[in-house]
Amino acid sequence: MQGTYSYTIKKKVQLSDAIYLMDIEAPRVAKNCYPGQFVIVKMDEKGERIPLTICDYDRDAGTVTIVFQAVGSSTRLMAQYEEGEAFRDFMGPLGHRSELIDMPREELLQKKILFVAGGVGAATVYPQVKWMKENGVKVDCIIGARSKNLIILEDEIRKYAANLYIATDDGSYGLKGNVNDCIKDLINNKGKHYDIVVAIGPMIMMKFVCILTKELGIKTIVSMNPVMVDGTGMCGACRLTVGNEIKFACVDGPEFDGHLVNFDEAIKRSTMYKSEEGRMQLRKKEGGSHHHPECEIHEDDCKVNS
Repeated sequence: MQGTYSYTIKKKVQLSDAIYLMDIEAPRVAKNCYPGQFVIVKMDEKGERIPLTICDYDRDAGTVTIVFQAVGSSTRLMAQYEEGEAFRDFMGPLGHRSELIDMPREELLQKKILFVAGGVGAATVYPQVKWMKENGVKVDCIIGARSKNLIILEDEIRKYAANLYIATDDGSYGLKGNVNDCIKDLINNKGKHYDIVVAIGPMIMMKFVCILTKELGIKTIVSMNPVMVDGTGMCGACRLTVGNEIKFACVDGPEFDGHLVNFDEAIKRSTMYKSEEGRMQLRKKEGGSHHHPECEIHEDDCKVNS
């Protein structure tokens, strides 16, 4: 492994079978980042750019925490790096910070907020829940996964959430069912009321959470970081329709009003983008709107990071 680069891995923990946490020495990023933002990691000169949500940060220590799932060639290679080794690039913070952080504190304190995390989405939810607690805002949180062994950051989130609920598809831990089943149980059976739901996880999960919360009349914020590839607006992978507007998750987000996101289109685009033929079809169909208007597109930027 290359160990002469600047962004040293100070800590590495395997959270589950294929999910890893790393603390990276990056003082300038740590000094300026906020919950909701992301970084781009590049392992070496030939490596692909990998956008990863900022899970935590320590401004005094100058470290930034990332969590990733080793599901493709790039992230599997990243998982082989050990403490003391380093990455070539660690760029950030990128994207807009969580909109709740910019809400006036007096208004925020009046809101009943529920965070809903699916799978690795817990890594994105965690810094927001932590920030809320540190700023005197009490929030509830749901973590959902297929089974108990895939639940991550439970202890960390429990430390900061007023109430933490667990849901597993197979019933191996917590409520048997998905996160929507848990939301319904909290509202219908436990007398809970929420003004805002923040849902972060796989797109299919966020889609169905938004369908439910729209029926319930609850404002819902989603993070569209799962569709990001290049992370700079050049590749066009994260092009979204939000309401009647074209947006790009990496430049305009990653957070959006979940009730305005066209999830079916986003899921279809994500599937097409995995093949060169699909990427060519999208570029031909969308023309100048394929990538962010402020960014110049290059073929090398259309590689899928995995």
